[in-house]
Amino acid sequence: MTFRLWNVTEYTLRRKAMNYQRELDKLIEKLKKEERVPRLLLHSCCAPCSSYVMEYLSDYFEITVFYYNPNIYPESEYTKRILEQQTLLSDMKLKHPAAFIAGSYDRERFQEMARGLEHLKEGGERCLKCYELRLRETAGLARKGEFDYFTTTLSISPLKNADRLNEIGTRLEKEYGVAYLQSDFKKKNGYKRSIELSKEYGLYRQNYCGCEYSRL
Repeated sequence: MTFRLWNVTEYTLRRKAMNYQRELDKLIEKLKKEERVPRLLLHSCCAPCSSYVMEYLSDYFEITVFYYNPNIYPESEYTKRILEQQTLLSDMKLKHPAAFIAGSYDRERFQEMARGLEHLKEGGERCLKCYELRLRETAGLARKGEFDYFTTTLSISPLKNADRLNEIGTRLEKEYGVAYLQSDFKKKNGYKRSIELSKEYGLYRQNYCGCEYSRL
């Protein structure tokens, strides 16, 4: 029993010690050697966060941006953000131009997920369930569309836990049978570059995560 507990703890520590950027670098080098450009379904939380990720990954992947964020409140804010995403896609010069898929505004689905967790601080269990809600929808679409990989822009934010995001993504990879692109896009000054690109393209940068509870 003691050995088993140590083993689980060791596994958790190893996961948290993983350098996701190094793993991504290894994959990119492999793709370059194979001269292969896989199809990637990229969940985007917003245009500013997606700017650097698209700039970075479009050299190595054929990207389809999936905008699915039923957490955003109010609907006028949702509309503003999705239009900003579409405008950025049309303006950015990418090696492999990105396609776009608009998810549905499943407001009721988000509220059902958040029921009983409304009082929690941002970054807690409600947010983790929200990450999974959005990544699960992405994984399902990736399987349906026969994509090679799926991932999310969420890890670019200094406020988002890359370990937890990658844990969720890896679990969904096994469930849906589509490879999850492990990443921590805040590395290599990714967040800083997203700010620079936001200025370059005149992007609207929201001052709250998106859901009504993050505004409290």
